[in-house]
Amino acid sequence: MASMALTSPPGVKTPSYMAAASSSSLFSRSSSISFRTTDSRSRICVSGSAKCNLNGNARIPIINETTLPKYFDSSRLEKSASRANNTKLKLFSGTANPALSQEIAWYMGLELGKISIKRFADGEVYVQLQESVRGCDVFLVQPTCTPTNENLMELLIMIDACRRASAKKVTAVIPYFGYARADRKTQGRESIAAKLVANLITEAGADRVLACDLHSGQSMGYFDIPVDHVYCQPVILDYLASKSISSKDLVVVSPDVGGVARARAFAKKLSDAPLAIVDKRRHGHNVAEVMNLIGDVKGKVAVMVDDMIDTAGTIVKGAALLHEEGAREVYACCTHAVFSPPAIERLSSGLLQEVIVTNTLPVAEKNYFPQLTILSVANLLGETIWRVHDDSSVSSIFL
Repeated sequence: MASMALTSPPGVKTPSYMAAASSSSLFSRSSSISFRTTDSRSRICVSGSAKCNLNGNARIPIINETTLPKYFDSSRLEKSASRANNTKLKLFSGTANPALSQEIAWYMGLELGKISIKRFADGEVYVQLQESVRGCDVFLVQPTCTPTNENLMELLIMIDACRRASAKKVTAVIPYFGYARADRKTQGRESIAAKLVANLITEAGADRVLACDLHSGQSMGYFDIPVDHVYCQPVILDYLASKSISSKDLVVVSPDVGGVARARAFAKKLSDAPLAIVDKRRHGHNVAEVMNLIGDVKGKVAVMVDDMIDTAGTIVKGAALLHEEGAREVYACCTHAVFSPPAIERLSSGLLQEVIVTNTLPVAEKNYFPQLTILSVANLLGETIWRVHDDSSVSSIFL
């Protein structure tokens, strides 16, 4: 029987973020970023940009705690230690993205709950909570990423274990919601898998779901329980604010017509930058063909915005079109770095100045490439979890 036990790693300390302030032509307020390499033994401060090291290790920008954005300004940071000693909040991690769970715990001033997760020889999942959760507000952090079905089943069993252990409330924190793209029928006799997964999570015993940048907002309606939709735009915007890009030279690009609303909202936050749209035609799943461009990008810095990058066909073909139309530089921004083959080969081909993603999904070291930047959403998720626990407003974070 294969075994995997998750406990708080020994010697883990709250990271001391480096102070580094920089102003932006895109925003009226200053932004400060420090960078943590994927090797926890070293910490590197870089101003202005974030790229992979020469050996391909991605640097992860983390917002400096002394100059947090406005939506993090609160007395919670100073009181986190005392609150942690008195709170009935419990935070547990699945095996899908333990690094993100640990960062969330750092921000909240909590220790990850002790949980044992094992795999039997035949692939069955065994979960046992190794501390009491009776009467507690429990948050389970588990993106349903690759291997999607295994991680989904693990989440369901974790929820069931908490419910049977008499937890007062169980919230499934799903940074990446698998099957989100199967949210409607595009042809006859297709399933709507997003609704099916929502039913499974609800029936397992979850009281609430906290998800990041769902593929479409309608997926929230598939749940019969409350859903808090966390938008990761502020994290990416703060990073772009640290770059010396004039707002006059900027244009935000939607890689397809379906992402226009997302790109428009993003452009509005970037000093109301102009918008361009890539028109494409799909010939099959994960296959895209770019047709033409709506908007002017000549001589401008183009920022392509999407919710995820899977095989990168859409992004790379869009970038090629933008260069043909005279764009000076092309950046790609997304929340979820799915990176299914051959995404890495496409993204590292030189068409993109930088690929900016978040750590809602774990990015394997073999998938690092020089243009890659990984931003941490741990602070954003940690703040959201506190507000849900306190019955405070979540939407005010994004105002």
